[in-house]
Amino acid sequence: MPLVPPRVSRRHALRVVAAVLAVLGLLIWWLGPFGDRELRGELTISTGARTGVYHRYGQLLEQALKRDGPGVDVRLETSEGSRENLQRVVSGEADFTVATADAVAQYQHDKKPGAERLRGCARLYDDYVQLVVAAGSPVQSARDLRGKRVAIGQSGSGVRLVSERLLVAAGLDPTLDITPVSIGIDTMPGELEAGRIDAFFWSGGLPTNAVRELSERFDIRLVQLGDLVEPLQRGGSAAGYYRTAVMPQDAYARARNTSAVTTVAVPNLLVTTEGTDAGLTELLTRTVILSRDRVGREVHAAQLVDLRTAIYTQPLDLHEGARRYYRSVKP
Repeated sequence: MPLVPPRVSRRHALRVVAAVLAVLGLLIWWLGPFGDRELRGELTISTGARTGVYHRYGQLLEQALKRDGPGVDVRLETSEGSRENLQRVVSGEADFTVATADAVAQYQHDKKPGAERLRGCARLYDDYVQLVVAAGSPVQSARDLRGKRVAIGQSGSGVRLVSERLLVAAGLDPTLDITPVSIGIDTMPGELEAGRIDAFFWSGGLPTNAVRELSERFDIRLVQLGDLVEPLQRGGSAAGYYRTAVMPQDAYARARNTSAVTTVAVPNLLVTTEGTDAGLTELLTRTVILSRDRVGREVHAAQLVDLRTAIYTQPLDLHEGARRYYRSVKP
């Protein structure tokens, strides 16, 4: 005797269809880009000095986020640099920031408050350490800075961290063998131009506008730092994030260098904490990757942001929201 399927009432069928549509709607919100359009809230990014690459990068990300997450109100806060940025994130003053990997590693090594809560969203681009002098300066290496007035960055900056390490690697005491000047990239160029300092260290993407603009009105030269990479790498766990890099001769077309300059590079990371909303983190991570070409037209360093390397945020674990995005685009 053939089996007769049970009769399904019209009301029951409608309920089933409604339930299926609800589930599909949730999946679309969860997995698709349309879900980000429903996000609401505020998002603060701590950047860097107004004339530095961090801040310009943040401004362009803010513009991209207005398109990708129009319900999210983005606020940018300038800062002294990486070390202050990390303090702001763990204190809750900012939701996201950019910091160099060596500064993050040192923050963890020093067991600073909240270090265990830091999480990575993406590896961005590399900062290049730049030692800038007047074109006629006798300084040919960091070892020649003995007795000179040298701007080494503000206390909350990653520049201060790496410049002091480079001086030690060059056999100099950063407090005794030079006259250290604690200023940032906002004022370094003007002080060099006025002759009130003999050199300044800067760590940033190429080109940094403040250095480029200085080169267009004042004769400068970039000093090689490549000979210090090996001793620098022996300086402890955080020093393992430094590598040898080359600044092309045309990085600053008006600088008085006759060839490419070897230097030290260190990765930048997009950083947050474990408690940051996963949806906002996924949104920002996606925007960082997808806006690369558009942002890179103005901040050339951003052209190096790459999906294949973005997940390598050592020494930080990935935030769950960032991991969710990378899984969604995994081939």
